[in-house]
Amino acid sequence: MADEAAIENEIQAKGLNAPRLTPPQIDETIVSGQYYVFPGTTLTVCCLTLRNGFNVTGESAAASPENFNEEIGRMIAYSNARDKIWALEGYLLRERLAA
Repeated sequence: MADEAAIENEIQAKGLNAPRLTPPQIDETIVSGQYYVFPGTTLTVCCLTLRNGFNVTGESAAASPENFNEEIGRMIAYSNARDKIWALEGYLLRERLAA
């Protein structure tokens, strides 16, 4: 998300102010998150529930079980799920702009 902040600063610095999505708008769509680590694996799944009730999932897995850390797995799975929201919200914004 640090990259998002840098990109957002660049957009603002260039005065690009047409309708668009912002990181806070993406965050505002999320009402809750749940995580599950499959027993005996390094696979972590994050399920984000959005304000309209839709669910988005993200996954992470460590290639080496010795490197598995549940906290890091959750962060990566969350980020992967959150990335999917950009595409969904981008589609909705484009639909509104096309009308």
